[in-house]
Amino acid sequence: MQQWKLFGRLVGYTIAVVILAGCGDGGGSRQEVTLAPPSMLPPAVRNAPPVVQDAYRFALANSELLSAIPCYCGCGSMGHTSNLSCYVKEFRADGSIEFDNHGFG
Repeated sequence: MQQWKLFGRLVGYTIAVVILAGCGDGGGSRQEVTLAPPSMLPPAVRNAPPVVQDAYRFALANSELLSAIPCYCGCGSMGHTSNLSCYVKEFRADGSIEFDNHGFG
């Protein structure tokens, strides 16, 4: 069941990227998907399957976008306020990141 939730989120990200890419200048330029470097991931995520790693990397690099997208997997009862909450609990003032393992699927 959790794998389907992760799959659904990744499909949603892909759709968002395609929509955003379509809002380009119309000059045929390609939009690249921005991912954070793997070095930003905690060890548990770096050892996860590539699709999980990419989801976390996408979340880190696109946190503003994901913070504006509600999550529909029912995690609001866990205190999650947006799709970003499935991956990041907190961006701390000292620059460190507290990750959430909900995105593991």
